[in-house]
Amino acid sequence: MRSSVQFRKRSRFVLSLATVLALTLCSAAQQTQAVSSGDSKSDEDEIRRLVASYAKSIDEADLTLAAQIWLASPDVSFIHPLGHEHGFDQIKQNVYKHLMGETFSERKLNPHDVVIRVHGDSGWVEFYWDFNAKVRKDGSPITTHGRETQVYWKTQDGWRLVHVHYSGLPVTQQRQGF
Repeated sequence: MRSSVQFRKRSRFVLSLATVLALTLCSAAQQTQAVSSGDSKSDEDEIRRLVASYAKSIDEADLTLAAQIWLASPDVSFIHPLGHEHGFDQIKQNVYKHLMGETFSERKLNPHDVVIRVHGDSGWVEFYWDFNAKVRKDGSPITTHGRETQVYWKTQDGWRLVHVHYSGLPVTQQRQGF
């Protein structure tokens, strides 16, 4: 008798969990309003333009331009050596306003060796970059080099950036970078 009751409870739990999962997936699909990707080449071209606009938004610490590139969602993220931003509001505040706008008086991000992959309504970009800037506090120049991965989703409003992860160049010395 006891195993029968446990089986029914477990079955209800699994059914409830499956229902919640299905509703969550439906809600996420409606929220992003994904559109079928028809032309891979034009999708790649649009994403390439967004990467150039992204670099310009960093160069100018431009929140208006950033809002045209990023999906305005609490689900987007930005991982960088100084932190991990969750949601577009944190990205605007901590990356664009504080890091780029308040830390540097001049900025120039130069992406190169850009590789774009499109798979349906999602795409990702890998590239290396050179960053030249002037520190606002004392005017001293700074140059860094790194690599970046970006993830894009296709929505009714076109492609939108949903995730960035950047880091320095690979470590080449033994026993480093682990």
